[in-house]
Amino acid sequence: MYEKLVGGNELKKIALLFVMFLFPLCVFATEEADLIKYQSIQQRIDDIGAKILNANKIEQRVVFLCSEKDKKAKLHLEKSLTSRQVVLYQNDYQFIDSDDEMAAFLSRGVLYAMKTYRGAFNGYISALQIKVSPKKFEFVADKRAVDFMVKAGYNPLGLITFIQKSTPQKRYDKFSGKNLASKRMAVIYEYIYTRYPYFLKYNDYLSNEHYQNFLLTSENNRRLLLQKVKSGSKEELQYE
Repeated sequence: MYEKLVGGNELKKIALLFVMFLFPLCVFATEEADLIKYQSIQQRIDDIGAKILNANKIEQRVVFLCSEKDKKAKLHLEKSLTSRQVVLYQNDYQFIDSDDEMAAFLSRGVLYAMKTYRGAFNGYISALQIKVSPKKFEFVADKRAVDFMVKAGYNPLGLITFIQKSTPQKRYDKFSGKNLASKRMAVIYEYIYTRYPYFLKYNDYLSNEHYQNFLLTSENNRRLLLQKVKSGSKEELQYE
């Protein structure tokens, strides 16, 4: 009985030592795998970002970065608008399924970064202008992102599917610094319809479930656009 007890304890000690030996290896393997994944994402961001900058002949230096920091850091970045870098956070990356959607996110960020080079006091005046009219500039950023994407060879409908997946629909935007997601997508759709109809005529996104959901939820806004086109009106539509 005593010999069996001793033998059992020895086996437990050996097993414990074995686990203690393997644990650092497992941690190292996990960290290495995470690093490889992180580097892969960073390279993808760098490549798509550089393609956007080069295709649009943007002379200002803009750095692209993927980060897992929380939203507080993101809010700080948006308030300062002086870092001259486009940061893709994990809570945004999780909604990106294609290079088009990646280009959509980065293209919007490029315009914000470019603003830090323009105007007096190293772009601080430009940042102030954005704060004064954030909703107006949001529409501007969306339209410029479409231009940047097309110039770089990406499908601008990726901007619509990214917003469709990532941006919740608020009840109203009257007292908000952000436009309703439905309004943003309607304005983007109208801009593509007017400036780049090729992408709607030969639509590669018709089989995309998120684009189909956009079509379903934007019927009223697209009906307004159709009426505007038929009437030849130049007025700005009041999308919902």
